[in-house]
Amino acid sequence: MLIITIRSIFIVVCSIIGYFALNNYYNFPISLAGFVIGAWVAIMVLTIEKTLRDVPLDMFLGGITGLAIGLSLAYLSMRGLRNISFAGEQTYIPWRYLNIFIFITLGYIGLSIGSKKGREVTSYGRNSSTHGSKEINCKILDTSVIIDGRFADICDTGFVEGTLTVPRFVLDELQLIADSSDSIKRSRGRRGLEVLNRMKNSSGITIEISDIDFPKLKGVDAKLVALAKKRDGVVVTNDYNLNKIAELQGVKALNVNDLANALKPLVLPGESMFVKVIKEGKEPGQGVAYLDDGTMVIVEGGLRYHKQNVEVIVTSVLQTTAGRMIFSNVRNDNSS
Repeated sequence: MLIITIRSIFIVVCSIIGYFALNNYYNFPISLAGFVIGAWVAIMVLTIEKTLRDVPLDMFLGGITGLAIGLSLAYLSMRGLRNISFAGEQTYIPWRYLNIFIFITLGYIGLSIGSKKGREVTSYGRNSSTHGSKEINCKILDTSVIIDGRFADICDTGFVEGTLTVPRFVLDELQLIADSSDSIKRSRGRRGLEVLNRMKNSSGITIEISDIDFPKLKGVDAKLVALAKKRDGVVVTNDYNLNKIAELQGVKALNVNDLANALKPLVLPGESMFVKVIKEGKEPGQGVAYLDDGTMVIVEGGLRYHKQNVEVIVTSVLQTTAGRMIFSNVRNDNSS
């Protein structure tokens, strides 16, 4: 609210200054145009300020350096052109307009190339390891992994450091979900925004908002894969379909579910454990239990122990795309 008030005051002040500036040269009807001109200048300044505020530091510094080099080359070029002899001919050269053209052209080229090269130099510094191999550090978060919240918990532990990229189109999707008329979707969207804000305040983590968009592509998943290709990064997700789409297009994807499965306690055949049978399995007489981490335990002949704690012996472990399943028998079960 304070920022809006300050910006409103800035526009009003610029409008008043514009009015009095024209009032010194023109009478009342024409001097009113000063209000419009002053307001237009203020809006342009605020637009430039907002744009520069969203520009990453490496691009900003690279752009400033490139602009300085471009203007320096323009100045040297003009000094050189003025000393060129035209074989004694009296040739008219519009130096004023030529100066403006060269300064604008070389300044723009320097700004454009400098901002791009500044980003490349920073990216190269991040991606180069001591062994000269390329290390991918650009991690692009999708909507589902932000809403899920587990990746934020991983960041809080300090295992993940550096810059995490959140595309603007992902933020727009989160905002759209948060404003949904469906209460469940609205709750998920607001949770995602809260998780993102928490990650922004995590130590060792920097959240970068990327304004790169792909208007010709439909769907957030397609844009995420395209951005990962452009930035030579990885997509962080818990969406199985996005995981497969990224792999098919040669983009590396980090699935939080894979990490969760890898961190589950290792269970080997022959080990015993205590579980509570909570429902019937697919096969006759089977019981189903769950470990604290959500792993499903199939208990052969365990249905008669429904809603009871029972000791079981692990017979086999099956790893699937949906997670891990443990098959077991009731310990010391002598019934037929």
